[in-house]
Amino acid sequence: MDTYEFVNKIKNNEIDIVEHTHKVIEECKKINKEYNYLNVISEELALEQAKNIKKSIKNKENIKNKKLLGVAVSVKDSICVKNVESAAGSRILKGYKPLFDATVIKKAKEQGAIIIGKTSQDEFGFGGFSVNVGLSFKIPKNPFDKQRSCGGSSGGTAGITQKASFPHIALGESTGGSIAEPSSFCGVFGLCPTYGRVSRYGLIDYANSLDKIGPMGKSLQEVALLQETISGFDQNESTTINKPADNYTDFTNKKIKNVKIGIIKEAFENIDNKVNKKTLEGIKKLEEAGVKTEEVSLKMPIKYGLATYYMLATSEASTNLAKYCGMRYGISEKLEGNFNEYFTKVRSSNFSAEAKRRIILGTFARMSGYRDAYYIKATKVRTKIVEEYKKLFKKYDALISPTVPILPPKFSEIEKLTPLQQYMIDAITVSPNVAGLPHLNVPVGFENNLPVGMLLTADHLEEGKLIQLGSLFEKN
Repeated sequence: MDTYEFVNKIKNNEIDIVEHTHKVIEECKKINKEYNYLNVISEELALEQAKNIKKSIKNKENIKNKKLLGVAVSVKDSICVKNVESAAGSRILKGYKPLFDATVIKKAKEQGAIIIGKTSQDEFGFGGFSVNVGLSFKIPKNPFDKQRSCGGSSGGTAGITQKASFPHIALGESTGGSIAEPSSFCGVFGLCPTYGRVSRYGLIDYANSLDKIGPMGKSLQEVALLQETISGFDQNESTTINKPADNYTDFTNKKIKNVKIGIIKEAFENIDNKVNKKTLEGIKKLEEAGVKTEEVSLKMPIKYGLATYYMLATSEASTNLAKYCGMRYGISEKLEGNFNEYFTKVRSSNFSAEAKRRIILGTFARMSGYRDAYYIKATKVRTKIVEEYKKLFKKYDALISPTVPILPPKFSEIEKLTPLQQYMIDAITVSPNVAGLPHLNVPVGFENNLPVGMLLTADHLEEGKLIQLGSLFEKN
């Protein structure tokens, strides 16, 4: 049963929403024991929402226009949900229950969505494999092979999306590839929208100039539906774009006509042969549907994207995480010693090794004498990256590449990688994020029983084109 059919059955009282929600929660508990996808299952909130929906149906209140009525929505742990622990996967925020909903949660609830829990992630989004979870959390396992990674940092989000048997859509978050990468590793659609298209109000920051919230789903129709719900201007969030959003669901049935795509040749260098094979099959499918393709060069984004991203992201993370010192924000310890001793104790014992690494890197890049050489230089390179993309979008409707250069690796393989080698997993996805461009992971098949994703990238505010092209792969 697809989401549209499910919503109509709920509206017509053909499904008991409370009974259905009980079943959803029980399935989540069962999946979680085996795969660790949820840091928190918000059973109390979900059942309360279900009872309110049942009451509205009984009283014949106006529910006709609620697009997500009764649909289960899981939420990345870095997005605030009122009265539900939201820790961004970090022990330093363990026990934090927000007093408000993030704007995306508010919008989803207004459309009748039922929030079922907070999904596992790399601490504050610091990783590409979801193995850098906070000190009190468990690593999520790939739905196709429990010995392998879900991708990161929205690993739990992608995992539960693939594994759930009930109608479900997820809210992920991306800074450098954290929607596209886990979507590729778990075989689902993942849309990272234009920076500013969706409000970040209520998102626990990683890097302010890069963070974006977006939907993940088994079906592109579901992704389009949730993107339609959460898009739009928000007066609480200064970076949101004050332009009306498209009706993204209309693009799922839009015919492909006069569409031209650029194949990024640099993105196919140094990638796994199996990933290359499936991506080329995906390109062939687009060509068979009438899409014109040409090979293009995107030198600066591929060559300098990774370095630019890590300079900007770690610098902003260093600033954002400074507030977690055990006084006003973050977990508290017994008050002992002077200020420096107390803050050092709180941060040393509650941040993971990867969080500390990124704080130190970012602090160094922002220091007097280094800021111009590193952070300011990175912002200038970012402008050049945007300019190179914009030049191509004058000629092409979208650009295409693999999403991730490898198949989902085993945990034992990841353990052998240096931090720098782990950072390389983001090589293809960082540049669209640095440029604030919308991009979509499209599942294009399986190799060795593991999913492979293809990445479509479009110009700013052209999410509709991505959905239109991605819909050709809906039945995969």
